[in-house]
Amino acid sequence: MSTWDMHRGNQSQVMDFIFLGLSDYPDLQIPLFVVFLCIYLITLIGNLTILTLICIDSRLHTPMYFFLFNLGILDVGLTSSTLPKMLSIFLMDSKSISFLGCMTQLYLLMSFTGVEFFLLTAMAYDRYVAICNPLRYSVIMNKRVCALLAVIAWVLGLLDDLPHTVILCYSSYCGHNVINHLFCDFRTMLQLSCSDTSASVLVMNILDFGLALLSLFFILMSYSQIFYSILKMQSMKGRYKAFSTCSSHLMVVSLYSGTVFFVYLRPVSKSISSADKLLDAFYSTVIPLLNPLIYSLRNKDIKAALTKEMKRRSGG
Repeated sequence: MSTWDMHRGNQSQVMDFIFLGLSDYPDLQIPLFVVFLCIYLITLIGNLTILTLICIDSRLHTPMYFFLFNLGILDVGLTSSTLPKMLSIFLMDSKSISFLGCMTQLYLLMSFTGVEFFLLTAMAYDRYVAICNPLRYSVIMNKRVCALLAVIAWVLGLLDDLPHTVILCYSSYCGHNVINHLFCDFRTMLQLSCSDTSASVLVMNILDFGLALLSLFFILMSYSQIFYSILKMQSMKGRYKAFSTCSSHLMVVSLYSGTVFFVYLRPVSKSISSADKLLDAFYSTVIPLLNPLIYSLRNKDIKAALTKEMKRRSGG
């Protein structure tokens, strides 16, 4: 027996967990399955379409679309971390998940959320350079800088939430294995644990909140400079073009940061309502659904690339 297995056996005696789901509303299982299946399929189709267009259309090989490509990969991963299991809960009443599966789901959900914040910060910097320093844009935002910013975003996000998962992995659960949720959520798992992790969790939450505020601060500073530069432009056409290139990103930032802060700063209750469960579920699925819609509906380059590809495939 490995050291890990011995530790797991001595600490918690929990080898798998059971999701309580929405057991109080059995009649909603199939309708919710249909709703979340549609969300998942639209999310995959939308993001994979944008990823494909960015790969095949040379006009989209720019820093802005490089970051959008990373965001698309991230959104596919974020929605795939929870939705497949949720769909099996709704359709087949498959409510069990292994301990390792639960920890993996929890880690991916938290880390992808962090990566998205850092990616949105990098995208804000890209827009800042494009609007405020257009003559040196290609020099400043070269391939090396773009790759470095993307790597930093991914590494920070993936490492930032690793301690949370490690703490839960080594916590005792005293035989408690019923999760009152639709997926493995950090706050829910803390309530399930019978170990005293309050000090460690407090430090990590302060660190997470600080990083989130720092990212938001950089985004706000970037956009304050962007708006100042736009207001100084003499041409109304130039103002409109500059604002339109930033509006999609600003919309995504507002939607994402507002949702994240609302979900994680609302009071924690020991009794989680069905409404709270669905709210958490929509938070982790609706943002990846809306991102490709927001970026594609307001983006002429994406529309042109999609039209070109459709004509090519139809032989037009």
